[in-house]
Amino acid sequence: MKSLPKSPQGVLFDLDGTLLDSAPDLHAALAVYCDEVGAAVPSYAMVREVVSRGSRAILRCAFAETDEQLFERMPRYLELYHSMMSRHTRPFEGIDPLLDAMEANGLSWGIVTNKPGYLTDELIRRIGWNDRVCAVVSGDTLPVRKPDPAPVLLACERGGLDPARCLFVGDDRRDVQAGNDAGLYSVAVHWGYLDGGDPHVWGADAVVEHPRQLAQMLQLKVVA
Repeated sequence: MKSLPKSPQGVLFDLDGTLLDSAPDLHAALAVYCDEVGAAVPSYAMVREVVSRGSRAILRCAFAETDEQLFERMPRYLELYHSMMSRHTRPFEGIDPLLDAMEANGLSWGIVTNKPGYLTDELIRRIGWNDRVCAVVSGDTLPVRKPDPAPVLLACERGGLDPARCLFVGDDRRDVQAGNDAGLYSVAVHWGYLDGGDPHVWGADAVVEHPRQLAQMLQLKVVA
């Protein structure tokens, strides 16, 4: 495992399950879609656990179908989600003070997500972060996505960041793998969706329980 950079330049974050608790709106959109097609609505807990795996995994909570059949359902589901994706989605507790403290101390921050670009950009705009992030790389920005390290390295390039002086923070094993392979200091968060897994066994350089612990690692003073 790597040591924490002595003079970090910035932090790259996964989006859903790391910065934002988006599961309520993803589940709400699925509930509306299920009502439209006369299907049973799966529990919120079931959907929340698989959010990090994307829309196909979310649809599979309600429909035991092939990938091709699920792909046919996806446009309508994503249309519904797009219409309501900021109704209940909010930063996790402690994220806003963490980002404020980072900016106050001259640390850049960006986002690397597997979410489609049109949804990512719109959600970031609605949350009010579009003028704050140093870089955003979405799931369709490149031909590959996490766990491939290329999106992480692209975000570093766009943000003017040295990978060896940056952290990558996420709530999924794929985040840890992408961060490690890109040469960043990887941090797994225990407050996210986790895909039913244990972040302590993912090979992360650190695991944190709350955003304030990340602030402490970076020696930032956080004002509640």
